[in-house]
Amino acid sequence: MPRVYTNRRAHYEYELLERFEAGISLTGSEVKSVRAGGVDFRDAFARLSNGNVDLEGLYIPTYHEATYNNHEPRRKRRLLLHREEIAKLKRGLEQKGLTLVPTRLYEKGHYFKVEIALARGKQLHDKRRAEAEKTVRRELRNL
Repeated sequence: MPRVYTNRRAHYEYELLERFEAGISLTGSEVKSVRAGGVDFRDAFARLSNGNVDLEGLYIPTYHEATYNNHEPRRKRRLLLHREEIAKLKRGLEQKGLTLVPTRLYEKGHYFKVEIALARGKQLHDKRRAEAEKTVRRELRNL
């Protein structure tokens, strides 16, 4: 059963405008560790640098069975996107207040994919409004 890790905090903190699916460059011990579980999105963000998109701050714990080839848990990882998608992200990031946020990490076939979103930070009143709407939907569903 393929695992799906979601960044639930991203939906609360950000208004997600546009989503992109990207491949992620992982080492062997990282792949085994992701399959074993324990991925943490807490400080994760994506950054555009030198025409590439890098994912920083994603915590993948070290794999206990690995030898000296084990990986650094919070290392910078390259995201694999098409040139047109990177250009679209670059245009989006030039707008004031937009950022790249990882929302999901999942297995697709033999590969791991990361869903990143072009996002705008929510204000406190936006968070309250979203929470109130969610509560109303929950109450209507329970009736």
